Amino acid sequence: MDGKELIKFEEEIKEVFLQGKIKAPIHLSGGNGDALIEIFSCVHPEDWVFSTHRSHFHALLKGIPPEWLKEQIIKGNSIHIMNSEYKFFTSAIVGGTCPIALGVAIAIHRSGGKEHVWCFIGDMASESGIFHECQKYARNFQLPISYVVEDNGLSTNTPTEKAWGGREQLPYTPKYQYERTFPHINVGEWVEFK
Repeated sequence: MDGKELIKFEEEIKEVFLQGKIKAPIHLSGGNGDALIEIFSCVHPEDWVFSTHRSHFHALLKGIPPEWLKEQIIKGNSIHIMNSEYKFFTSAIVGGTCPIALGVAIAIHRSGGKEHVWCFIGDMASESGIFHECQKYARNFQLPISYVVEDNGLSTNTPTEKAWGGREQLPYTPKYQYERTFPHINVGEWVEFK
């Protein structure tokens, strides 16, 4: 899937939301497609992907069919997309996937498996204690996991530096910066639900 297809998908979801057909929060992706396409070129079908409440691009790049994903979003499942067939799991809890992803990496390591775990988190979650504990454990035991920090400079709508009183340097964790194209939640317009 290329960047234009990712954007087209989110624009379609935006239109369905504006028509009042999605009666639950949505968190749209945007501004980070190119970075994700590059990262996902290293993700294999047998790998596990753990994501956040804003997971549509991740799901599509993991290979989840757009029709299935759209159906789940319309049902109100946008912030908790789960698909065991594609080894794809999310959580709307900040940092919530970090320990689960770590547990899967431990299981792979102990069983001698060849899969890899990818755990995507936001810059707000990267400042939390649970992330630092999981990342340190994974690094020290050389587990097959990569934590990727998606940095839009915001903790919801507050600049991350202001929310946390500074920024932690993450020497062992890939991090990319981007500017979001949609607000934190929904599409930035009022919608009358039908």
